[in-house]
Amino acid sequence: MNQDLSIFALVAQASLIVQLVMAALLIVSVASWSVIFSKLFALARVKSANEAFEQEFWSGRNLNELYQGAQQKPQGAPLERIFASGMREFLKLRERRVTDPGAMLDGARRAMRASYQRELDALESHLSFLASVGSVSPYVGLFGTVWGIMHAFVGLSNLQQVTLATVAPGIAEALVATAIGLFAAIPAVIAYNRFARQIDRSAITLETFIEEFSNILQRNASTPAQQG
Repeated sequence: MNQDLSIFALVAQASLIVQLVMAALLIVSVASWSVIFSKLFALARVKSANEAFEQEFWSGRNLNELYQGAQQKPQGAPLERIFASGMREFLKLRERRVTDPGAMLDGARRAMRASYQRELDALESHLSFLASVGSVSPYVGLFGTVWGIMHAFVGLSNLQQVTLATVAPGIAEALVATAIGLFAAIPAVIAYNRFARQIDRSAITLETFIEEFSNILQRNASTPAQQG
C-alpha cells in the first residue's frame, strides 16, 4: 500500500509500448500548442491588417494610389493583395484597349477569386493538423491504456493472490495514457473550432470586398465607353 502512485512514477513504471505512446502524445501536444499560438497571432494580424486597409480603401483615396502602395507591400493584408490582383488585371485589360466592360470586369473578378482562394488556403493552413490531433489522440491514448491493462493482467496471472494493492498500479499507469491523449485532444478541438469560426468571418469579409470592389470597377469600366 506504500507504492508510489505519482504521475512520474506511473510513467516510469509503465511498459515500453505505453511509454512510447505517452511520448508520442506529448510530442503531438507540444506541436499542437505551437500551431495554436502561431495561428492565434497570425489570425489577429490578418484581422488588424484587413481592418486597416479597409479603412484606407473607403477613405476616398485614388485607386491608382492604393494600387501603387499595395505593390510596394507584398506582405500586406489579404484584402490588399486581393485588391491588387483585381486592379492589376483591370489595368492590363485597359492597356490592351479592351472596350467591353463585361470582359474587363470578368477578368478582374477571376483574378480576385484566384487571389481569394490563395488567401483562404493560407488562413486554413495547419487546421487539418489540429483536427487530426483532436480526433486521433484519444484513440491513441486508449490504445496505450488497453495495452497497459493487458500487460498488467498478464503480470498478475503469475500471482497466487491478487488484491487491490497489486492491481491498482498497473491499471493506474495504463490510464495515464488516456489522460495524456485527452490532454492533447481537448485544446486542439477547442482551437480548431475557434479558428474555423474566425476564418469563416474573414472569408465573408474577403468575399464582400470582392463584390463591392467589383461594383466600383464596373463603373470605371463603363466610363470610357460612355465617353467614347
